[in-house]
Amino acid sequence: MDKPQIISYFAIMSIILFDNPFRRSLLPFTYTKAVADIRFGILSVKERWEWLSQQPVSVHTVKYLQPIYDQLVTGDHIWIDAAVIPDPFLADQILSLESGSCLSDEKGLIAGRMTIDPSSFDAARYVQYFIKNIDRPSVKRLEHPWQLMQWNDAMLRADFTWVTKGRASQSIPATVNVLEQENIFIEEGAKLNFCTLNASTGPIYIGKHAEIMEGSVIRGPFALGENSVIKLNSRIYGATTLGPSCMGGGEIKNTVMMGFSNKAHDGYLGDSVVGEWCNFGAGSTNSNIKNTAGVVKIWDIDTNRYIEVGQKCGLVMGDYSRASINASINTGSMIGVCCNVYGAGLLPTIVPNFSWGVGGTKYVFEKAISDIDNWKKLKGQSLGVEETSVLTFIFDQNL
Repeated sequence: MDKPQIISYFAIMSIILFDNPFRRSLLPFTYTKAVADIRFGILSVKERWEWLSQQPVSVHTVKYLQPIYDQLVTGDHIWIDAAVIPDPFLADQILSLESGSCLSDEKGLIAGRMTIDPSSFDAARYVQYFIKNIDRPSVKRLEHPWQLMQWNDAMLRADFTWVTKGRASQSIPATVNVLEQENIFIEEGAKLNFCTLNASTGPIYIGKHAEIMEGSVIRGPFALGENSVIKLNSRIYGATTLGPSCMGGGEIKNTVMMGFSNKAHDGYLGDSVVGEWCNFGAGSTNSNIKNTAGVVKIWDIDTNRYIEVGQKCGLVMGDYSRASINASINTGSMIGVCCNVYGAGLLPTIVPNFSWGVGGTKYVFEKAISDIDNWKKLKGQSLGVEETSVLTFIFDQNL
């Protein structure tokens, strides 16, 4: 997506998004990425701050993940907790900080501007870095992975406003059935014909070179990332996000797929959060509500306990994991990183990292790496040295 012209008012510094001390509460996604790379709404956290600030944005994360990102240099930076959910007022307050000052609440540093050596930065000891500490009422932070789908409706609407402001959509083809055209934005190169876009329930954003095939019906709020595809006769309910290079099909509702993942065939995926480089075999279906309609509990990896998450919660799936054809995925399932999930009947609600099936067998590491590379080649990519190093660390440390 094209970005608007840089605002000179903010052209004074760069931004560093840091992982706060509670980053483990966002597992399994923070096994393989910094919080800044988590996507919901239209944008990732990093992309969102690039839009809001119109400045370069870098990432500070844990040691084993840092090589994935650009090298950090000491300078006059604004340090921002990547888990913080910005609104226009908060974003303006952060970007207007004077050098030496910071914003904080009872959970710690929200943001601060100062020259700090990135190699020694410690968010838990933020007070030592700043001369002026401004107390602020509690801000909204990402604290659990299931919040990505619970908050996706609001984030889609906010991102749509920011991303489309002052820009013109591509024209909608005459064969497309449309409700509330003013809430639809189509980027250059997108293809769609003989489908239905209903933006009366929320905005619809179609990214560059994305495609919606014939017979598909979309209800907003909805975002389709660059180079992503919605297959024939799909039914997509809001609030749903398919990130870049995803493939969607069948029935999808209130789900975030962060990028490069496929749910291309018939079957249901609802009230779920799916990482990158994941795949669902044909006929795979998840439950998003208990037969009793009671409160769903899901396993929290950080605290090793079940947490109540509301009446509806389907699946949380970490990066590089896959479900076999006709997989029956239970309500409130937590699937880790790099799992090959298959088994008879209703699958268990906890599948640890590097699982082969659901019987306790561990994925042979060399095969896991080879299989991931095979999947990446299907989208014209390959597994890099840095990614392999991260996966090696996760496997060796038995995280």
